[in-house]
Parts: sequence; C-alpha cells; structure tokens
Amino acid sequence: MSALLQFWNSTIGKKWVMAVTGIGLVLFAFAHMAGNLQVFMGAGVFNDYAHKLQSLGPLLWLGRLGLLAMAVLHIVSALQLTTRARAARPEGYAKMEPQISTLASRTMRVGGVLLAAFLIFHILHFTTGQLHPAFSKGGAYGNVVLGFKVWWVAVFYIVAMSFFGLHLYHGIWAGARTLGLSKPNPMPMERKLALGAAIIIWAGFIAVPIGVLLGIVD
Repeated sequence: MSALLQFWNSTIGKKWVMAVTGIGLVLFAFAHMAGNLQVFMGAGVFNDYAHKLQSLGPLLWLGRLGLLAMAVLHIVSALQLTTRARAARPEGYAKMEPQISTLASRTMRVGGVLLAAFLIFHILHFTTGQLHPAFSKGGAYGNVVLGFKVWWVAVFYIVAMSFFGLHLYHGIWAGARTLGLSKPNPMPMERKLALGAAIIIWAGFIAVPIGVLLGIVD
C-alpha cells in the first residue's frame, strides 16, 4: 500500500493515472458517440438501443461507477499537477508568447472546468431528467429530440463538445508521450492519430444536436 501511495504522490505517478484513466474515458466516449449516432436510424432502433442498456441493470451501474471513479481520478490528478506547477513557478511570465504550445494545450484547464459543468448538466438533462423540459423514462428518442429543440441546450452541447475535441487532441497526444508510446520525431504519427480521433469523436457528438436543429432527426 505504501508503494502505491508513493506512486500516487509522485508527479510521474499522477501523470500515469491521468494517461490511463484518459484512455478509458476516450474509449467510453467513442462507444457513447457510436450509440448516440443510432438516433439517425429512427425512434425504434434508438429506443431499443437505450432499452438494452437499461436492461443491463447492475452491470450498467457498475460501469457508471467505474466511469465515475476514472473521471474523479483524472480530475484530481490534473488539479494536483496544476497546483504543483504553479507552486514551482509562483510568479507568472512577464509576457506570454506561445511557441510550440497549441490551442488545445492552452485551453485544457478552462475546457476541463467547462466539461465538468457540462457533465453534471448532461446527467441531469438526459439521464435523470430533472433539467429536461419533457423527460420520459422509456422514450430515449423523444428525450433527445425535445431536449435539443431547446436551442441554447443544443448550442451549449456543441460548444462543450468543441472543447472536448480540443481536450481529446491534446490529452491523447500527451498521454501517448507519458506512457512512452510516442517516440521523438518532428512529425510524429501519434499526433496525427490523436487529431483524427478527436475530430471523429467531436463530429459524431455534435451531429446529433445539429441533426435535431435542422429537422433531420424529428
């Protein structure tokens, strides 16, 4: 146990925790996106998909608890690494001139806070229904359509998913470096793969609210 705590308390340990939990969350995001896209196949297919998930019962809740644990570990390690970085440099730069950093890396902290707020809203909106205008426990398709017909909800979702795409791009690339999967290279293939994965997941998620707003999903 002491060795595990020592690993957790180390900077490299926290980076590894962020990388491993990040991989798990990315895999979930891809699966969730694929499930969401079934809404374009009609109410019957999408409601059947949602019903099959609900029929998992205890396994579904076990999966949710696992995702919650990964999210908590990911967020806590990120916050603690940020605190350590600030403690190491108590005085900021007199003038910030980004050279090799990207928009994705510079928006990680702001994007992380926005995504945490979005996650809470998303659960209360589509999972438990407290913030949904007309939530139906057995009507997943109708919940999606009616939920995204509220324009500001659709816009909030699209903005949050755009930050999520940036978060994914930098996170996948940084995680690959942390785990030693990325070798030194001026044009690393891993960076292109991270960009491709981020674009696919981002496009898949925003397709649903855009489909509702355009009347394709109705």
